[in-house]
Amino acid sequence: MTEPAARVLFVSTGGACRALFAEALLRQIGGAAFEVSSAGTDPAPIDPLALEVLERAGLDSAGLAPRALADLVGRPFEYVITLCDDARLVCPAFPGADQSMHWGYPSPARLADADERRAAMERVLMLLGERIRQFVLIAARTQPTAIAG
Repeated sequence: MTEPAARVLFVSTGGACRALFAEALLRQIGGAAFEVSSAGTDPAPIDPLALEVLERAGLDSAGLAPRALADLVGRPFEYVITLCDDARLVCPAFPGADQSMHWGYPSPARLADADERRAAMERVLMLLGERIRQFVLIAARTQPTAIAG
C-alpha cells in the first residue's frame, strides 16, 4: 500500500516568485512523493520574468498562480516553509505542520531594472533548487515510507 504524499506549503510575501519557484522545483525534484502548494501573505501578480526564468530552467509553470495564504488556512500540511522574513512573521500555524521551516531569500521583485531582477530570480531559483534537493533527501529519511513510496 502506498503512503500518501507529504503535503508541503511554501509561503512568501507576494507568492508570485520565490514561492512559485519552490513549488515548481519540488514538483520536479520530489515528484509524486510530495503534494505541493504555494501562497503569498499579500498575493501579487506574476512577473513575466519569473515565468521566463522557470521556462529557461526547464521547469513546468502550468497551473502555477499566486494564491492567498488566507485561502489555505486550516488545510493540513506536514511542512510549511516560509521563504522571507515578512512571511515568517505573519504565517499562521497549520494543522499537522510539525516541520515548519524558514528559508529566507531576498525578493527579486524589489529590483526595478529588468536585467537585475532576472539575474536575482535566477540566483534565487538556483539556491532554492539546492535547498530543495537537500530537503527531499531529509524528508525521505524522516518519512521513509511516504517518500520512498
